[in-house]
Amino acid sequence: MTTATWQWTSLRGRGHEYLRLCKPKVVTLIVFTAMVGMVLAVPGLPDAAAFLTASLGIGLAAAGAAAFNCLVEQGIDARMQRTRLRPLPGGRVTSVEALLLAGGLATLGLSLLYRYVNPLTAWLTFATFIGYAVVYTVLLKPATPQNIVIGGASGAMPPLLGWAAMTGQVGHEAMLLFLIVFAWTPPHFWSLALYRKDDYARAGLPMLPVTHGERYTCLHILFYTLLLTAVTLLPVATGMSGGLYALATLWLNAVFIGHAWRLYRDYSAVRARRAFAWSIRYLGLLFAALLLDHWLSAYLPYGLLK
Repeated sequence: MTTATWQWTSLRGRGHEYLRLCKPKVVTLIVFTAMVGMVLAVPGLPDAAAFLTASLGIGLAAAGAAAFNCLVEQGIDARMQRTRLRPLPGGRVTSVEALLLAGGLATLGLSLLYRYVNPLTAWLTFATFIGYAVVYTVLLKPATPQNIVIGGASGAMPPLLGWAAMTGQVGHEAMLLFLIVFAWTPPHFWSLALYRKDDYARAGLPMLPVTHGERYTCLHILFYTLLLTAVTLLPVATGMSGGLYALATLWLNAVFIGHAWRLYRDYSAVRARRAFAWSIRYLGLLFAALLLDHWLSAYLPYGLLK
């Protein structure tokens, strides 16, 4: 192997580790829901330049928050089987590198939003960064089993950010999108916490399955899934969405409730994994249904889907 080839391989490997710090799968879902918020905020299609700039800015800020989360939690990650091979506990990235990466990405993302989108979106994104990286990660997560409920507000912000990016304001429709993700977060995360309970206990984190047991957690998952069902019907009740979304959300929620009920009736780690996997697909499909319904309503205003 030549020197140039070795340097390129080393650089590519370093880049891969930096990418892992940014949790690309999570960021992808964040940017997708923000994009849906942008599209729903305007009739037809949003301005392409504003759409792409806002998506990039929100994505960079989210990646910075993810890297900062990894930096703060590297000690916890080292004690958990699920996360012990991440770049920081694995020693492949230093704390200084992670801090510079997090700060650089967040600063770049916020600067793009402030200068080329609008100040409201930039400030809301900054508040989201602080809410996730500091309030949730540093203060709530190690302190209370309700951490994910309170801290879920930060994770629910992306569609609201997308709406603000296109309109310069936050309307009731944006708040409905926020509420959907906010109600979705507890059953999603607690399903993961159930089958990773021993990991969280070993890390000393007071997650609900650790502090209150599996049965209690499953009951809460069922309750929040029913709450989520009611919240996801609000866009239909307010006229924000039409028949296609209504049919999609009824089916998606029926499947989610089925997972939650089976989990409560007869808990197993396998069922918790299935519920968690479905929760990820659920959110993506739900927002895709919102998007498709919006476009069909825009181009078929007198169609059968209204």
